Amino acid sequence: MSDELDGALRAVREAQGALRRGDRRAARRWAERAAALAPHREEPWLILAALASPKASIAYLKKALEINPQSERARKGMHWAIERQRRSEAGQKHRRPVIQRPQTTDALTVRRQVLFPWIGLLIILIAGLLVGFRLPKLSINFLDTEPKAVAQINLDKATRTPTPTATYTPTPTFTPTPTPTDTPTETPTLIPSDTPEPTEPPAAEEPVAELPALPPNVEKGERWVDVNLTTQTTSAYEGKQLVRSFIVSTGTWQYPTVTGQYRIYVKYTSAPMSGPGYYLPDVPYVMYFYKGYGLHGTYWHNNFGTPMSHGCVNLTISDSEWLFNFASIGTLVNVHY
Repeated sequence: MSDELDGALRAVREAQGALRRGDRRAARRWAERAAALAPHREEPWLILAALASPKASIAYLKKALEINPQSERARKGMHWAIERQRRSEAGQKHRRPVIQRPQTTDALTVRRQVLFPWIGLLIILIAGLLVGFRLPKLSINFLDTEPKAVAQINLDKATRTPTPTATYTPTPTFTPTPTPTDTPTETPTLIPSDTPEPTEPPAAEEPVAELPALPPNVEKGERWVDVNLTTQTTSAYEGKQLVRSFIVSTGTWQYPTVTGQYRIYVKYTSAPMSGPGYYLPDVPYVMYFYKGYGLHGTYWHNNFGTPMSHGCVNLTISDSEWLFNFASIGTLVNVHY
């Protein structure tokens, strides 16, 4: 067994242990390392799918199904991821905007800033009123000759003769002597010591699985449909942006679905379908893209994820209705393994 495979298996075990402990961050790092060392194994992609957002989970599970198309865990995981995506989209539609209220401390600060000028103005007015009235003089003399200090209070009587006011004599202002500035001393530079290697791999951004290349003759932002016969999935795209994915059932080995690039040439909200040994009335949301091959809703089985049809792409009725409204005549359908 190679060193890389040994390292990948150890990283998978570490990721599973971190998941059991509830340490999602460490589990993601170990799973990323396992996927880098052994991208051909499905276990790292399953762990990453369990930790990722709904859209990223679908991309990881597609990768796992490409590695092992018979994986029951990957198929169940794909159902789980698609249900998460639907709930997420439904929650975004009903989410109410959050109204942010101003903080109380900011409001108090504004009130204080407005109140301080008025207090200062009030103090100035009171001082002016006190100066306008002549108050009696209050003098206190402490006599040192007595055993205890005795305070004498003399109140001057009001007189009609004006008392001259003393003239203010300015005193020289002391000029501070400049203080010498200390000369900064050099700070010794620390010599770095050896740092031990971390026991866990460094954190990295969540990798995104590669999406299919934009088919020829498809403009940026144009809508198109991708049918993956290996993973039994159908995906709706706008340019390179994945919009939604579905679990489907395509043709069996006796009646395989055609591969290639086609365009939808006719759409029916309901139409009968027939072939060797079968007749199906009122098949919902039919979109033909090549001869008798089409995408449509299915009411006669619920075994999606397994090839079941005579060549068409079977979807649930709700998924086929969504795709019917998404696509139009001329929309490209890319069918491949």
